[in-house]
Amino acid sequence: MADEIEIINKFYEIARTPQQLNLFSETPEHSRKIAEHKTWLQNIRHECPNPANHYKIGVYIRYFNQTRYEDYLAFHKQQYIDTVALCPNWELVDFYIDEGATAPNMESAPEWCRLLNDAFEGKVDLIITQKVSNVSKKPHEVTLCSRILAAQNPPIGIYFISEDIFTLASYYKNDLKDTFFLPTPDAQALPGNTADKKGEAND
Repeated sequence: MADEIEIINKFYEIARTPQQLNLFSETPEHSRKIAEHKTWLQNIRHECPNPANHYKIGVYIRYFNQTRYEDYLAFHKQQYIDTVALCPNWELVDFYIDEGATAPNMESAPEWCRLLNDAFEGKVDLIITQKVSNVSKKPHEVTLCSRILAAQNPPIGIYFISEDIFTLASYYKNDLKDTFFLPTPDAQALPGNTADKKGEAND
């Protein structure tokens, strides 16, 4: 089996692949936070998906054919196939490819939704994608989704190659337990929902 350094180098090759969507640019604040996070990662013992662990992998690609490179999608998929092949314990389940020219919302990404369904059904336990902005233009959506996936039994991880973020790394465990996004005990239903329920009761 290839060693971990070789696997990481393969992932870095994917990260350096010219991004076919230049429209997926982060906000200055988001870019600043990513840069700070990368600096922090350099000062700790970094963790990536372990080549020795068994993973059922779903690869997510956000694709729009404005690249100067012919057969870009086939080339990009082959990069993932070659990297996963280095790890006998890794199983490539499927590619999940959404197309679009604008930064996505999760609800408008059918293949991302299919990937999540497969993960919740136990078919996938590691999601790999090139960068955070492939998944959503809203960082809080990615954070919430990562926490929900990590809370599954067994946990489901995401590896964002360009940002070098593995959501199941030990140094994220406390963050994943943060419940700030859950409803508070005094949360009230929206008036529209309450009205609908009253209407159903009167039928």
